[in-house]
Amino acid sequence: MDNKEIVSILQLTVQLMELHEENPFKIRGYQSAVSSIEREGKPLGDLSISELREFPGIGKSLAETISHIRESGSHPLLDTLLEKTPDGIRDLLKIKGLGPKKIKTLWKELEITSTHELMEACQSGQVAKIKGFGEKTQNSIVQKLEFIAANRGKWLYADIDEVGKAIQASLEKALDQELLAPVGAYGRMSEIVENLTFLLGTSAPGESLKKIDTIKELHREERYCSPFRWQGAWEPLGLQVVILLRDKTDFIRQRLLKTSSHSHLMHPLSGEGTLGEHFHKAAFVSEEEAYASAGLPYIPAALREGNGELEWAQQHSLEELLTVDDLKGPLHNHSTYSDGKNSLRELAEYCKNAGYEYLGMADHSRSAFYANGLDEDRIRRQHEEIDRLNEELAPFRIFKGIESDILMDGSLDYEAEVLAGFDYIVASIHSGLSMDVKKATTRLIRAIQNPYTTILGHPTGRLLLRREGYPIDHRAVIEACAAHQVVIEINANPWRLDLDWRWVRYAMEQGVILSINPDAHANEGIWHMKYGVIAGRKGGLTKDMTLNTKSADELSDYFENRKKNKA
Repeated sequence: MDNKEIVSILQLTVQLMELHEENPFKIRGYQSAVSSIEREGKPLGDLSISELREFPGIGKSLAETISHIRESGSHPLLDTLLEKTPDGIRDLLKIKGLGPKKIKTLWKELEITSTHELMEACQSGQVAKIKGFGEKTQNSIVQKLEFIAANRGKWLYADIDEVGKAIQASLEKALDQELLAPVGAYGRMSEIVENLTFLLGTSAPGESLKKIDTIKELHREERYCSPFRWQGAWEPLGLQVVILLRDKTDFIRQRLLKTSSHSHLMHPLSGEGTLGEHFHKAAFVSEEEAYASAGLPYIPAALREGNGELEWAQQHSLEELLTVDDLKGPLHNHSTYSDGKNSLRELAEYCKNAGYEYLGMADHSRSAFYANGLDEDRIRRQHEEIDRLNEELAPFRIFKGIESDILMDGSLDYEAEVLAGFDYIVASIHSGLSMDVKKATTRLIRAIQNPYTTILGHPTGRLLLRREGYPIDHRAVIEACAAHQVVIEINANPWRLDLDWRWVRYAMEQGVILSINPDAHANEGIWHMKYGVIAGRKGGLTKDMTLNTKSADELSDYFENRKKNKA
């Protein structure tokens, strides 16, 4: 297990100890151990109990606890606490801003042990009457519960990407020569999907249905099926799968109609009617022919979102769109200097072996104490190591960056002379997320105006399916970036994908460059750039408007010239 997984189990233990009002000294001991692990950054995976005890705040008992966690994913105290905790309480502990003490109050005073019971109590006004809660807290709880409910049963595209390919391969093998294609939100590679939907072109639907049933991981749900529809679940994940059966002669038309969003299909044609009505008219030989006969350039499935892609394609070539191969290196990454899993050397060697020209380090800054943010002394140590590695790994290059927290007043972490020592600064908000649109926008714009801000990180702070982002005036933020020559990242972590692709085209129209950044906390996180590219392409992102398509020398010149101009 890596440090993050171990810390997560220790933090759950702390929550349950607080819930059950365990010994405060013992709780503080666990909290101290968590802080020590995050601060030291040293991987715990292979350390002996005696080596674990060398960490500040970790004695014999906690060292043995960590050893238990590594072996079994749990430990005796946690098992005991879970036994006396109703199952639904763990779901309540996941609600942001509702700590163990408040959950204990809800449990004991209102006998609430599930999110469903909590929602009912809020709706009846019972929660607001409890001392320490009130209307504001009650409304906040309702908002968070509604967000959770609205996203239940949904998946990140990245989480089912490989599973979807495996299911498609199994279907193709079972169905042999039949036509098959992903459609719907999954076919468009939308960031969030509810199920995997496939279109099957067949001349013998009955036989095809029998062949689908031979795939052992697919479990049919009879009540949703018909002679032309198979629906069920991919049992290993409980992931919903829908297969729509159509005649082979109608396959292209149905693929166009079932892959395109409603807005894309409603695009008006120069004659009369809509694109969707045009697709209905004939059985086309190819998708390219269908668009050409409508007098339009071909739009790939992933771009059929109804977000100006048809207008864009009439002025540009699809060849201009960014591809994964265009990227020369990732610029937002975390090492063991802050809260990453891999060392600086490991990240650099991994990127070099993957064929990239450079790596941009952007560990957390001082104020991010929860993520082992760097103080000035550790910055110096990191920069010295970067200098040594740059000599050793040349021509591969490591750029000196930092993810500087945007503080509550919009200023950046560190004094100006410290910020001046970096090649570039990624400025991001990580705390004080409960803001209205005016406060959030003002805070971001002040950070954008800072001459040291190079890249604006994950602008809304959202975590898809987990947490809504704080509201911002996107136009005002983008226009501020244009005025101050600040790059905006598309944070490619599948939980973020922030800046949202729906604002990419507006950013480019304002002359704002974007950067595909993985926000990698481990070597394998580098590959998340793929999902940032998918999102960027939906918004029409081109190679020439993407910062990290520059070569190492070009990027070095860009950083140097920007610093000189700002100075």
